[in-house]
Amino acid sequence: MIAMPSAANIKSISYLKSHAAQISEDLAMNGNPFFITQNGEASMVIEGIEQFQKKESLIAVLKIIALGEKDRRQGNGLSAETSRAQLAAARQRRK
Repeated sequence: MIAMPSAANIKSISYLKSHAAQISEDLAMNGNPFFITQNGEASMVIEGIEQFQKKESLIAVLKIIALGEKDRRQGNGLSAETSRAQLAAARQRRK
């Protein structure tokens, strides 16, 4: 769940331009994203690379789950019992 931004993390684009290094340090220290405004309107979100990578990994996992659920609903796939039997047979072949 995304937390609502605190007032401390809402900055104008002019602040971003003059304090980019400080924003980068703050991201590295506490990981809270910055919400950048332009003409009083939300314009962009700046987040640290670690948070970005975690989010991208989560999105990839959710896509895989969604594809699996789609296959399950269409009747594609194996039952748990069949899957276990196939795994056991594959393990026996490797011995």
